[in-house]
Amino acid sequence: MWTNTKFTKLTGIDLPIIQGPFGGKLSSVALTAIVSNAGGLGSYGCQPYSAAEIVAISNSIRKMTAKPFNLNLWINDQDEAVKEFDQSKFQKVIKIFQPYFEEIGIEPPEFPLPGSPGFQEQIEAVFEAKPAIFSFVYGIPSAAILERCRQLGIITVGAATTVDEAIAIENAGVDAVVATGFDAGGHRVSFLDKPDESLVGTFSLIPQVADVVKIPVIAAGGIADARGIKAAMALGADAVQMGTAFLATRQSGASNIHREKLFSKEARYTTLTKVFTGRLSRGIKNRLTEELKEFQSSFAPYPLQGKIVGQLGAYPATSESNPELKSFWAGQAAPILQYHDAGNLIAAIIAEMNNLVKNGA
Repeated sequence: MWTNTKFTKLTGIDLPIIQGPFGGKLSSVALTAIVSNAGGLGSYGCQPYSAAEIVAISNSIRKMTAKPFNLNLWINDQDEAVKEFDQSKFQKVIKIFQPYFEEIGIEPPEFPLPGSPGFQEQIEAVFEAKPAIFSFVYGIPSAAILERCRQLGIITVGAATTVDEAIAIENAGVDAVVATGFDAGGHRVSFLDKPDESLVGTFSLIPQVADVVKIPVIAAGGIADARGIKAAMALGADAVQMGTAFLATRQSGASNIHREKLFSKEARYTTLTKVFTGRLSRGIKNRLTEELKEFQSSFAPYPLQGKIVGQLGAYPATSESNPELKSFWAGQAAPILQYHDAGNLIAAIIAEMNNLVKNGA
């Protein structure tokens, strides 16, 4: 049976389907609960939130589901270059974006830029919330944090963009690994090498990871329907993580225009860019990504770049104005999306997977 895998046994969920955790405040309590209630694993991206907000989010999810859910954090919450990012470097970045600020008639932000919640305070909130699963990207937590998770009965899941990262995750004692290919939407979460040197496709990465680790392998990137799930599992995956397909549903935190773009012809054309956050990420091409291609090495480090571009209304994509100056995260499988409702998406996957298994396809 396709639902009986190492990952479903580990977590006690019914379906080997994980809803990808969205950063940039695109996650939602409703979507997390719907996926978990349907037997999959609902996820909530907690990267932008304070410790108090994370606890409140967890409490809200528990009011809507008694099933396991996942909270996700970024281990590396700022680039090293932030420490040396002074006013002169800030002004150089502002100069790049000045024509856009003038075009829409707003003032650019001033230096110094506001801070963001950090991992050390956020992980304490995860310990307090005690989700069934804690997943993380951009690194591996310390041995002390992983041990604390074990003591609290929290299952840990790390993200790898290469085989070497997957091995490091297993060696650290993490319970499961997400093998995420470069075709996935959103950020490239590499941590052992530069993201642009870690661009392995999902269906090349899955069997390589499955061959070298014993912990459950979760496939992510380019999977949006039962065909992708069947292929991933045939290559050795024990579960799949689907991001763009769930982001496109009405229950996600995406704006209406973001959802519309995911179902439009524009979704055929995605690109890897640093323009929106300072870190390499995949989204739909637009004016900003194309006009500023030559400046990829000149942007501010994460998270400061997002605060600058955010002033243009570009990040996060939660309002409806200036679509050509916004980030619209999307994976390369977006052109095959069909479902606007998360419940209908899951029901269709179950029916299609059962049919594929029945017919031996």
